[in-house]
Amino acid sequence: MPTASFLGPVAAGLSRRGFLAGSGAFVLGAALPTRVLAEAAGAADGAAAIAGAPGTKVAAFIEIRPDNTVRLLSPFVEGGQGIATGMAQTIGEELDVDPARIEVECAPPGPDYAVVNGMRLTGGSFSTRSSYPVMRRLGATARDMMIRAAAARLEVQEEELSTRDGTVIHERSGRTVPYGDVASDALALKPREDIALRDPATFRWIGKPTPRIDVADKSRGRAKYTIDLTVDGMLFAAVAHAPHYGTEPKALNNEADVAAMPGVHSVHTLTGAVAVTANSWWRARQAVEALDVTWSDPEPTGIATVAADFSSDAMLATLTASTASGATVEAEGDVDAAFAAAAKTVEADYHAPYLSHAQLEPPSAIARFNDDGTLDVWLPNQMPELFQKVSAETAGLAPDKVRIHSPILGGFFGRHFTYGSGNPLPQAIVLAKATGRPVKVVWSREEEFRMDALRPLSFTRFRAAVDDRGMPTAISTRTIGEGPLGRYWGMDPDPSAVEGITEKPYAVPNRAMEYVKVGHPVNIAFWRSVGHSMNDYFYEGFLDEIADAGGKDPFDLRRTLLEHSPRHLTLLDEVAKISGGWRRGPYDVGGTKRARGIAMASPFGSETATIAEVSIEDGTTKVHNVWVAFDPGSVVNPAIVKAQVESAVALGLSQTLVEQAVYENGVRRDANYDTYQVLRREMMPEVHVSIVESGAPMGGVGEPGLPGVPGAVVNAVAALTGTRVRHLPLADTSLSGA
Repeated sequence: MPTASFLGPVAAGLSRRGFLAGSGAFVLGAALPTRVLAEAAGAADGAAAIAGAPGTKVAAFIEIRPDNTVRLLSPFVEGGQGIATGMAQTIGEELDVDPARIEVECAPPGPDYAVVNGMRLTGGSFSTRSSYPVMRRLGATARDMMIRAAAARLEVQEEELSTRDGTVIHERSGRTVPYGDVASDALALKPREDIALRDPATFRWIGKPTPRIDVADKSRGRAKYTIDLTVDGMLFAAVAHAPHYGTEPKALNNEADVAAMPGVHSVHTLTGAVAVTANSWWRARQAVEALDVTWSDPEPTGIATVAADFSSDAMLATLTASTASGATVEAEGDVDAAFAAAAKTVEADYHAPYLSHAQLEPPSAIARFNDDGTLDVWLPNQMPELFQKVSAETAGLAPDKVRIHSPILGGFFGRHFTYGSGNPLPQAIVLAKATGRPVKVVWSREEEFRMDALRPLSFTRFRAAVDDRGMPTAISTRTIGEGPLGRYWGMDPDPSAVEGITEKPYAVPNRAMEYVKVGHPVNIAFWRSVGHSMNDYFYEGFLDEIADAGGKDPFDLRRTLLEHSPRHLTLLDEVAKISGGWRRGPYDVGGTKRARGIAMASPFGSETATIAEVSIEDGTTKVHNVWVAFDPGSVVNPAIVKAQVESAVALGLSQTLVEQAVYENGVRRDANYDTYQVLRREMMPEVHVSIVESGAPMGGVGEPGLPGVPGAVVNAVAALTGTRVRHLPLADTSLSGA
């Protein structure tokens, strides 16, 4: 049975332990005591303990081969965020192996790897913080077993041995034993439960800016994404989707002519789409675009179909007009009494648009049915087990008959959680079954923009009570809409719709937060930092409005409201320091008026404080500098953390300044980058990042740098122009300088 060129050495049908034991390699995972795993996992903030019946396996395992090479099967997918390097650093630190020598592969689907609240996912900025204690324990246990095996080989006491980069050393005699030489002996040992971990003061790689282990392959073109892969006998498929979401093909009016085009193998109708398979993707695309299709008419049938007159403006009007009662998601104090006694009341409505993911990696998937009744699938994904289940349901197979292969991703952004109509995977499976051949589906850029599951359009109404000292005594919010956790996992109330508005650290004594679910009739999904991406902007913008109403400087107001929280005060002081001292403005720089805005956010277990400096040029916002003080508790690789914050700032600026996915007449207005605007090179400011390790439980890194950006920029614009912008992007608002 042919395989794709990037597959690892574990043969189909063989258990990992059986294969590795037979190869003379050492593998640690299945033997690590359940109690040790549970205790290690429980130490991670928010991570579920990996407890269970005897024989429960660790969520990733180490293989040390006879040639002294080391492989880690990681529960996480590498997609540019640096998780492979971080895992190698963490394992290597305790195992005493240089991370550069550790080969990291994405583990296959299976319950062994479910480290995030009983699930396995790469997302939510949760990979490192959910696995860090387990990975350290895993490395330390493997090192101990190597020492014990070497002690028996050398006939010395364990206490006489040390290690260095994969080698056991007996200093007194000068003898050395590479780990690989005793790998098979170590495999027979029982892991200890009382392994001591390294003192952080002795760390060589954890906490250091260790070079990324994937850079060489990417820079030399050896890194393989799904779009790069081929399998023997494969057909290529291109797809054209219905112009209106949820409508179906009724007739192919020129099917015979298209089937006769050069290289075409077959023409197909799919759910909500048509497809052509051919001997090259370009020929498949030319053919599918030549199809004359009669589509069903769009009808307003709820979430399944988008009506012909649906628009972003109409959806916003629906949200703002809703008078339905909702769920209370946060309540503290006596809000009504605070408003009755208020010296002043502040009210404002904020909203943010639909957003595309607009990632450069085109959606693609390969499906191959095998003679033994199994199915192999290659696709970019953030949840292998989820897509194994979806693949099995689509193919009519049991999940254990489906093998999911997870190549590196061209970025995450929440795009690779989506299944169904927002993903080419089901199409690849259906076409592979119909043709009897492996099929690779690649969506064109236009189809990606047409079918991408969007960040939902969102709306929140705010009210605040301000006393005669200018201090807020009450805040009430009403968020109306729908989030992806509610859409896909049925959570109600939906935390992804209100995160960034609830559980704020500010000491406002009376709070009432309400969530009203109103479903979107379009495909929605996660987007980088999810609800935080718009909600922190809403809240931080409104907090500046409260400051103005009370005659307070917005930076000073935040300091007062955070007097109870040394962690947040430290971040405020740090971001002021790295920006050269807080000043709101307007002030003059080289003959141009500038101003600054401040915003804070508490996403994914981390804390941020952000200052943005802006000017107005030809009616548009120019961002000159963004300063971010970032506290994730502790870090594994500060260089990766800095890069992640910088990239999050870029995406946050893109949505603040120009991005929006617009519906008009039932269809999306933009089908490519020529009209869907993203941040351009000349729009990128200088970004200054200061990492503050407070020692708090480890938080996330990939997403937290984004949520503070929109609020900081919009607050700076208000300080400069006097115009309070309550909706994004800023490109929709004409501005003039002070």
